[in-house]
Amino acid sequence: MTPLNASFVTEFILVGLTDLPDLQLPLFCLFLVMYMVTVLGNLCFITLIGLNSHLHTPMYYFLFNLSFIDLCYSSVFTPKMLINFTSTKVCSSLMLGTYLKAFLDAMAHTGCMLMTSMAYDRYVAICNPLLYNVVMSPKVCSSLMLGTYLKAFLDAMAHTGCMLRLTFCDANTINHYLCDILPLLQLSCTSTFVNELVVFIVLSINVIVPTVTIFVSYGFILSSILRISSTEGRSKAFSTCSSHIVAVSFFFGSGAFMYLKPSSAGSMNEGKISSVFYTIAVPMMNPFIYSLRNKDIKLAVRKTLSRIFSY
Repeated sequence: MTPLNASFVTEFILVGLTDLPDLQLPLFCLFLVMYMVTVLGNLCFITLIGLNSHLHTPMYYFLFNLSFIDLCYSSVFTPKMLINFTSTKVCSSLMLGTYLKAFLDAMAHTGCMLMTSMAYDRYVAICNPLLYNVVMSPKVCSSLMLGTYLKAFLDAMAHTGCMLRLTFCDANTINHYLCDILPLLQLSCTSTFVNELVVFIVLSINVIVPTVTIFVSYGFILSSILRISSTEGRSKAFSTCSSHIVAVSFFFGSGAFMYLKPSSAGSMNEGKISSVFYTIAVPMMNPFIYSLRNKDIKLAVRKTLSRIFSY
């Protein structure tokens, strides 16, 4: 029941990453540089894939979408966090915060399903190479992406609908740099059972299903690689999967640490640090993870630079 004498809250104050004055400027500079690297890295990756025809393959089609998602993902809340470092009071309305969080959730859930599609792509490429062009046809890849974006949108709308049914009274300080779900639930003066149930169901689907699919795919991949007789062939097969394995570990590991913890004050402070890695560091690292030791990307860079300097 809503307290009769409570005043309803529609605007929240974001505490930010830290309230220590000596850390504000160094952290502002650090995250500004990280954000600029993220934007530049993902824009370059998108441009390289778009301009070079030899990268128009299913794997790079998924990477193109991953870079687009990372670019949008980091641009939703990083500017807000930077403002937090330069302002003593940063406010966010319930409606704006809810819609921005819904967008963030949609991008995160899309990233989960994209990682799964990429694992399936590697499975087909290594375990069924003769059927690769048929199984991973442009129509199939487009359908996978359409289904991924649609599912993410529905998940985000489920979170948004549940958040808008809550009532907030008196307390309006969020111990975070964004209007995240768990800190907001702590401030509600109405029952959050339905919200917590939806969070559990959505997270279970977006973590368990992709994780199981990725593990099964890589189980078959590992089995196929071990049957390759030549050392060079095994090394080449492993190298095509190593970047994706590292990216999956960072993405799901930081996300699980952020959400699958008890909602205590101490865990909220830990969750803020984890969410920095999840929302800022991972989008920044992905272009480098998929570029290092990647001959296709290096060839694309050389071709693009030769075109630029030939004019």
